[in-house]
Amino acid sequence: MHRTEVVITGLGAITPLGRDVESTWSALLAGESGIRGGVLPSHQDTGLPDIVAGTMAIDPAELLLPVQARRLDRSQQAALVAAAEAWADAGTPRVDADRLASVIGTGIGGVRTLLKEHDVLETAGKRRVSPRTVPMLMPNAAAALISIEYGARAGAYTPVSACSSGAEAIALGARLIRAGEAEVVIAGGTEAAITPITVAGFVQAQALSRYSVEPASASRPFAADRTGFVLSEGAAVVVLESAEHATARGAHVHAVLAGVGIAADAHHITAPAADGSGQISAMRKALAQARLAPENISHINAHATGTPVGDVAEAHAIREVFGRATVTAPKAALGHLFGAAGAIEALMAVLSVKHGVIPPTRNLTTAGVDPDIDLDLVADRRDAPQEAVLSNSFGFGGQNVSLIIASARNHALHRPC
Repeated sequence: MHRTEVVITGLGAITPLGRDVESTWSALLAGESGIRGGVLPSHQDTGLPDIVAGTMAIDPAELLLPVQARRLDRSQQAALVAAAEAWADAGTPRVDADRLASVIGTGIGGVRTLLKEHDVLETAGKRRVSPRTVPMLMPNAAAALISIEYGARAGAYTPVSACSSGAEAIALGARLIRAGEAEVVIAGGTEAAITPITVAGFVQAQALSRYSVEPASASRPFAADRTGFVLSEGAAVVVLESAEHATARGAHVHAVLAGVGIAADAHHITAPAADGSGQISAMRKALAQARLAPENISHINAHATGTPVGDVAEAHAIREVFGRATVTAPKAALGHLFGAAGAIEALMAVLSVKHGVIPPTRNLTTAGVDPDIDLDLVADRRDAPQEAVLSNSFGFGGQNVSLIIASARNHALHRPC
């Protein structure tokens, strides 16, 4: 009796660090930052300050046909761009449409369209509101559009679980394959929600970074002087396949999705459980599914947004499961992509095991590391074999997802149950 293994054969992304996977990965390894200033002008009527944020390195509309781009919200544009790269990278798989699914997570969907068209209604009346408003704002549109683009009839799913949406989409894709409902899944996350209202909400919640020395220094996971996260946008998509399907078509396998763990805190709508129970459970479930021990994990890609409370809570949960583990935090360079965060960081974990390198965590040197964070933090790039990487994504609502990405070189693709 054998378990269906899930492999990753395609990668696609558009992020604050780059227009695609290669440029994003190169910039991350080089220690560059995708955080920019002056993203939203100050507004005297609202009291909003100038902020720093991680806008996409290129307008996704420039990578689509003009007529197509005009009909899509920015979040949908980003998802289609990332999916096209991932599908091409996977070698444009030939698969029965009824065995192909689309799973794209998002935190909020087409909020830019919603706000824009509401302004049109208020200033110009209902006749000026776009007839495409609803399909451009609905959260499931990215998954639906990708389903239409690639003829995916096994289902189009949209996990909406705040910061864990992208990781949950990948986890759901793996479940569909292991349940025999699909052989190939286009999975990932997308977000484009840098708007005055979202900024105002996070400012009022005291969640955004207040570090103002320079934009590139604003996102400071685990640093002693961290004050909050930096809002970012973008999309990341992977192509998942059953190992049997990938082998049969001679696909190039980047890595193996060895284990997934999902758990809920059932505690508070924004704050993590003080004892870390939900995060600990997600990590242990992922290890159990992968049939790996904590010592088999080469490093951990932390959720680590840069909030004072959240980083400490995650560090304590990691130490409970792994001890003083080796940890990196890509949000220091990328910012927090919310619905896309878990997907882009899973993609970074894939490249880590494929190339044998741990990306650096920016901004750990100016004021030092929080003494409550007793982990082996990677401040500078490390080149070493990475047999398996655990990637964490923890969302508002206490929704926790952990993914384990294992090397395709040494991970058995057909293990006994």
